[in-house]
Amino acid sequence: MAKFLIEVPHNEDELACMRAIESFVKSGNHFLAHAEWGCEDNEHKAWMIAELESREQAIRILPSMYRDRAKVTKLFHMTAEDVRRYKEKKGLRTTEGLAS
Repeated sequence: MAKFLIEVPHNEDELACMRAIESFVKSGNHFLAHAEWGCEDNEHKAWMIAELESREQAIRILPSMYRDRAKVTKLFHMTAEDVRRYKEKKGLRTTEGLAS
């Protein structure tokens, strides 16, 4: 499974906000019902992080009216050891870029 950040914009008017929030909350989908919203800060988007099989599956969990404008970003985590190995693989000295 991969981890994805799903960003879903919606129109800025108050009615559009309520429609989006209501459709997510009432969807019955765990990820949608627990989305985070930026509307109160004038950022008319919802965000959620979900562990899913694919980017396509991430899009499919959204209500159809929001799929075209959604942005799905695959996330990953790196430890200090991962950074060291990456720099070694790329031939970077440990004093270049991030400290080892």
